[in-house]
Amino acid sequence: MEKILYSKTHEWIKWEGEEITIGISDFAQSELGDVVFVNLPEVNDTLTVGESFADVESVKAVSDIISPIDGEVLEINEDLLDQPELINQDAQNSWFIKVTNVTNQDDLLTYDEYLQFIEEGS
Repeated sequence: MEKILYSKTHEWIKWEGEEITIGISDFAQSELGDVVFVNLPEVNDTLTVGESFADVESVKAVSDIISPIDGEVLEINEDLLDQPELINQDAQNSWFIKVTNVTNQDDLLTYDEYLQFIEEGS
């Protein structure tokens, strides 16, 4: 069963068995504006909760993507390196990385909790 949760730094996390996929929320991409560049980690890099693992450059600014989990990068979405605009077109399906060996996670929110968090001024 697929389970999607959200972080307070606007990443989404999807569990698929022992593997976790991470991207940014639609709210985050809309706040960023047109994404023009994505910098992703390397396969086998280690992620730490609360630390940046990637960055996104938009027409407005460069923003860090913060890891909501501890784990190891299994795969990166190379399509985003050539087509960063995919994030603006469909943030929920434009994943950044797949992660394995997860040992810790941040406090994560359900979709409804995330919407309430945004409405309260995130």
